[in-house]
Amino acid sequence: MGTMIQLTAGDGVTIDAYKAEPEGPPRGGVVVLQEIFGVNAHIKRVADRFAREGYLVIAPALFDRVEHGVELGYAAEEFPAAVGLVQRVDHAKTPLDVAAAVTAASEGGKVAVVGYCWGGSLAYQAACSTDGVAAAVGYYGGNIAKSLDRRPTVPVMLHLGERDDHIPMSDVAAIKAALPDVPIFTYDAGHGFNCDARASFDEPSAAKALERTLAFLSETVGSERPTSSPSGA
Repeated sequence: MGTMIQLTAGDGVTIDAYKAEPEGPPRGGVVVLQEIFGVNAHIKRVADRFAREGYLVIAPALFDRVEHGVELGYAAEEFPAAVGLVQRVDHAKTPLDVAAAVTAASEGGKVAVVGYCWGGSLAYQAACSTDGVAAAVGYYGGNIAKSLDRRPTVPVMLHLGERDDHIPMSDVAAIKAALPDVPIFTYDAGHGFNCDARASFDEPSAAKALERTLAFLSETVGSERPTSSPSGA
């Protein structure tokens, strides 16, 4: 189980974040960027999963500037609230919150940013402009195709669904054409296929994407995990 902590962004604003720590010395840091449903039970499980792989994980509550403690579910009646929240966010300030999370995660070593849905787009943007980011993974980021005027400065991996109602395959084709050196994987799945709390969850696709993501993290930020603490305890 992780714990809630506070982060202070560059403009002095304080936000909450979920912190998950590995059992032993961290092999690197991971920032998990939320969907539009907040740092909910699913995002915490995602953070805990990366922590079990040896990473120090920080999941910043990116809605805190407009509403604290958002933990929405995936029922149809909760979707309008999620959309309303993301529309209220000052998107010019969100990178400050991401940067604060990167700083916190850097206590574990080199930092990768892994984002889902809205967070997938933010992960791509972080790869283009956020100091301290060593790698980024984006899952079904709907705004990536609109951000191709910016190029990542660190290694990036992208996961997209071939049956995504929000991201047409024409966008996927445009992303692939603009980023020929980026590993971009598509799956026979819809939007949100990684989320086991959604009707669109696709276990085989989620498992394969996680396998690829973990290998990518090992290559880019995850040094070989120590078998003991420096003290030998």
